[in-house]
Amino acid sequence: MFFMPDKSLPEKVVSKMYEADWFSQWLGIECVKVEQGYCVLRMAIRKEMLNGFGIAHGGITYSLADSALAFASNSHGRMSISIETSISHTVSLKEGDIITAIAEEMNLSNKIGIYQVTIKNQKEETVALFKGTVYRTSKNWFEEKK
Repeated sequence: MFFMPDKSLPEKVVSKMYEADWFSQWLGIECVKVEQGYCVLRMAIRKEMLNGFGIAHGGITYSLADSALAFASNSHGRMSISIETSISHTVSLKEGDIITAIAEEMNLSNKIGIYQVTIKNQKEETVALFKGTVYRTSKNWFEEKK
């Protein structure tokens, strides 16, 4: 699946999330790395992801960044949901391009987390910049052992 059998908490959370995330699976997202507050995802641009201009639909990079935000923000073990997001597209993408999203935690409090997601292509060009704010619920992904 995603990670080795002896998983860290962030890996356990992301594996559990990914199992029920049919859209991320359809996108073909691969989790490269996950740590608390940090996530790296990668995927390829396919023909069915192109718009009428022959370039990747903006929703594709947005969706990859949104998944990176979700995985990074939930990696602490608390269920977190996005409350505000925005994206700027800087370079267009074509079929066959490989894109990588790097989500980094910028600020974390008891109830709010702020994340920056940078998306790069295979040439290491920044193709999009995404900012996301999440609400951290009081629910944990896994029961805490006493």
